[in-house]
Amino acid sequence: MCDGVSLRSISVFGLGRVGLVTAACLASEGVQTVCFDTDDSVVSMVDRGESPFFEPRLSELVQRSVKAGLLRVTNDPREAVNESELTIVTVGTPSDKDGTIDLTYVRSACRIIGQALAEKTGWHLVVIKSTVPPKTTETVIRPLIEQASAKRCPRGFGLCANPEFLREGNAVEDTIKPDRIIIGQLDERSGDALESFYREFYRHPPPVLRTTAVNAELVKYANNAFLAVKVSFINNVADVCQRIPTADIETVARGIGLDNRIGKLFLNAGIGWGGSCLPKDVRAFSEFAKSLGTEIPVVDAALHTNEKQPVKVVQVAEKILGSLESKLVALLGLSFKPGTDDMRNAVSVKIIEELVRKGAKVVAYDPRAMANARKILDGKIQISPSAQDCINGADCCIIVTEWDEFKTMQPGDFISRMRKPLVIDGRRIFDADIFSREILYVGIGLGMKNQGHFRPSPANGYAAETQQSRKGPKND
Repeated sequence: MCDGVSLRSISVFGLGRVGLVTAACLASEGVQTVCFDTDDSVVSMVDRGESPFFEPRLSELVQRSVKAGLLRVTNDPREAVNESELTIVTVGTPSDKDGTIDLTYVRSACRIIGQALAEKTGWHLVVIKSTVPPKTTETVIRPLIEQASAKRCPRGFGLCANPEFLREGNAVEDTIKPDRIIIGQLDERSGDALESFYREFYRHPPPVLRTTAVNAELVKYANNAFLAVKVSFINNVADVCQRIPTADIETVARGIGLDNRIGKLFLNAGIGWGGSCLPKDVRAFSEFAKSLGTEIPVVDAALHTNEKQPVKVVQVAEKILGSLESKLVALLGLSFKPGTDDMRNAVSVKIIEELVRKGAKVVAYDPRAMANARKILDGKIQISPSAQDCINGADCCIIVTEWDEFKTMQPGDFISRMRKPLVIDGRRIFDADIFSREILYVGIGLGMKNQGHFRPSPANGYAAETQQSRKGPKND
């Protein structure tokens, strides 16, 4: 083992969605892991073997690792540093109002780590997994640790930028089986130590890219920006498809995805991307480029497209129903994606805000995000205990999140419970041919032929092509 960094003892600063998953996965493989966080309630939960948020498989790993004594928590940062040989920093980097990144938590963590290192003998490796703007590790983090510790990198301690690429809903799998490891080293000794750590931890290591800290930081931002551009592009194409009879965005996406230069991933058109990473990181990348005196127009266009995308389902509902005033609209799904309870930057919030602005009454259900939804949307909407209860008496149902339990629903479920069987499928989880034979079904990115033979008209209670819808909604 290089420079004394081994799998025997690791510390993790920050018990958010990246930090706790990282810690639990390390501990589950037999690594002694100690975690530090400033939130006493989170520390208490993990100490009891509980996860403060939902992520598939995570609760089981936390409970088992705590019980086995492999995962511990502390509110004493000196204990965490002194009892480990490698410290992983995973604290949050939220956005400021102007889109730039707030490094308050990173700065605080690095000062605390530096103060702990001042009392410690022996070399210690610090690894930055928090997403930070390019040059941060070298020009902000390194000086902070050096000043607080009175030690110099690399002689007194090691430092690397090591971005994570975890997908919420698949974070445990992505940690245990990553598709690559990016090591941004400030010096060769630090890079050697971190690579040695990973090669010991992973029996069959993925490709490892050794580069500078600046390049590693850029990889993370460019990676997320490219994915966002890809999704926004296919959403633009879906808008074209929806205006052409017989067009089908799924077929188009499948066709271009067969091109190896493009690939099939992230071509699932829908109602926009959300979550804690893409919106924050993409905007921050754009602002970072502007701070250098340049721009990334394609990234700015992706952001613009994503801002408009969620509202399109509301526009579809208004076109068919006419005024949304006092209409009951049911939303199935609130989390920004299936497999998580995360409501940060969820498109459901934008949809709800637009529906409420237009006078609609909103009722919603999500299998996992109900607690978080109540905190964010308290008083704005009604929360239902089940999907079936949610659509009772509704004038319209919008599919927002593609949870598996929604995919089993049939046209009869909507016919028997809704006042009017109108389904706007923002994720195309249903078979358009089957649904459009029995109800008014609109799938995002599907041409008008997919509405089948069911046509909205005043005769069957729908106000399609009303004078208001032709002129456009009020107050726009």
